[in-house]
Amino acid sequence: MNNSYLDLVNQTFNFPQEDYNLKDDYLQYNDVDVKALIDKYGTPLKFTYLPKIGQQINKAKKMFANAFKKHKYEGKYFYCYCTKSSHFSFIVEEALKNNIHLETSYAYDIEIINKLYEAKKINKDTFIICNGFKQKPYISRIARLLNTGFKNVIPVLDNKDELKGYRKSVRVPFKIGIRVAAEEEPTFPFYTSRLGIRSKDILEFYVDEIEGNEHRFELKMLHIFLNKGIKDDIYYWSELNKIINLYCQLRKICPELDSINIGGGFPIKHSLGFEYDYQFMINEIVRNIKVACKRSKVPMPNIFTEFGSYTVGESMAHIYSVEKEKKQNDRETWYMIDSSFITTLPDTWGIGEKFLMLPINKWNSEYQRVTLGGITCDSHDYYDSEEHINEVFLPKIENGEPLYVGFFHTGAYQDQISGYGGIKHCLIPSPKYIVLDRDKNGKLIDWVYAKEQSAQSMLKILGYK
Repeated sequence: MNNSYLDLVNQTFNFPQEDYNLKDDYLQYNDVDVKALIDKYGTPLKFTYLPKIGQQINKAKKMFANAFKKHKYEGKYFYCYCTKSSHFSFIVEEALKNNIHLETSYAYDIEIINKLYEAKKINKDTFIICNGFKQKPYISRIARLLNTGFKNVIPVLDNKDELKGYRKSVRVPFKIGIRVAAEEEPTFPFYTSRLGIRSKDILEFYVDEIEGNEHRFELKMLHIFLNKGIKDDIYYWSELNKIINLYCQLRKICPELDSINIGGGFPIKHSLGFEYDYQFMINEIVRNIKVACKRSKVPMPNIFTEFGSYTVGESMAHIYSVEKEKKQNDRETWYMIDSSFITTLPDTWGIGEKFLMLPINKWNSEYQRVTLGGITCDSHDYYDSEEHINEVFLPKIENGEPLYVGFFHTGAYQDQISGYGGIKHCLIPSPKYIVLDRDKNGKLIDWVYAKEQSAQSMLKILGYK
């Protein structure tokens, strides 16, 4: 009977895959020798592989170009990076190397925009899409960008009153967008998203507040985002077609309106069994927009996207060592890792997110069902199921080197939600952070972005002298 971990994977999935293969019984990720990183830096650690970011961006650009060509689409495509997914400078700057634009969510994002401009990473023609519920500090920073010549800053109105702030503080002609409040799925405890303006109010709002304002500002964009992401189901196509039809109605009385922003929502790979036809979905989005515009006899809009998780998610991994095996009863085996899921991968705890989990070594060892446990004293600090199955299987721990476990495609939101560099549950430190890139000859280079968080840094925050 074949019962090694490698046999299990081969029986379940097509393996090796594009980004994952084995070399001398050790897992390789994008041709990165993960075991060599462990030997060099120890565990726990997390690393970002920068080249993956550009690969994702250019893959999406190519697929939209294919769809535009197939359907003879007459608008343009603009790729925006959603900064809230990961604000780190080396992430944003890597994304910007690929001729993209940016989306912001809060006032402090605008300070990042200023820094990027000072460093000549963006210019005043870069599109800056400003989303979110905006308090006065956010509005004033947006106004400052507009007043200093940033031509393509587009504040997307979350509510009707937001426009008043720009009327008071912006001294130059500018463009605005409107976020259309989406209807939520039946599983939500509320019917309509808290974000955006109700679609039935937008036509009247345009006529009363925007049309004929002596050209100080003009409606440029309609924006929609669905929490469940871009999926091939009735709910997604229904909500998308609502905004397309609204665009067609508005375009007949608003010639300045020339863009639809479909937000983000492309899924990323959280299992070796992941299947998603990106090209099909893009083709269908483009086709739906074109058909509606032709039917209404209005120009086809430019299409904006704001991909965050898709851009950066697959570029990061978290690596842990199994410290100890604990058998707590007749059927439960615990593998205790040298860190915490709550503090390093908070989505596993907060929303039950599943990441692509694979062992780094011992692929030719027998496997068993286990539960992974973190080292906090919280009973919820565990990981017990993969996306494709409600269980976790890992190689048995034998004599020799420890078992190393990797959680891959963890690059979106985890540092932001866990509060990078702050106080963690049970004072578990943030692990060391390694950045990987390739030089002009394709050779892998790595450097330490941050050492493991120290006790002194935490005590200082807590006020201990």
